[in-house]
Amino acid sequence: MFNVVVAFMILAIFAIGTFDLRLHSLPETLAHKSQKVQYELVAVLGLISLLTRNHIFWIATLILALIDLPDFSSPLGSIARSLERIAGKADTPPAPLSRQPWRAVLPPHPVSRRWKGRPEPCSNSCFARC
Repeated sequence: MFNVVVAFMILAIFAIGTFDLRLHSLPETLAHKSQKVQYELVAVLGLISLLTRNHIFWIATLILALIDLPDFSSPLGSIARSLERIAGKADTPPAPLSRQPWRAVLPPHPVSRRWKGRPEPCSNSCFARC
């Protein structure tokens, strides 16, 4: 009987330990699909909560894992690249602009029957697109 109780206690200790470790790694599993910074914060808070056994750290880790943090690095990187381009320190030149940007914005020129498929001559020289 003693041997059965000892085996049961060892199995129970391993089962409870496995459950506890899985429970503490739950926020990391949830945050695995998120951004790298958020995942690292969750991992550090999870480790602190595991070692100190303060439940407030685990609750903060779980909340942080469930909330999607906004992406601050992309806009800041875009601003930095734009400032490098303005300062003339960028390695790659900016994409060339179209010589006639209004062609994509303005509707096609009206075609009259009198001109047989060709656009009418422009009456205003300021907006000549002919």
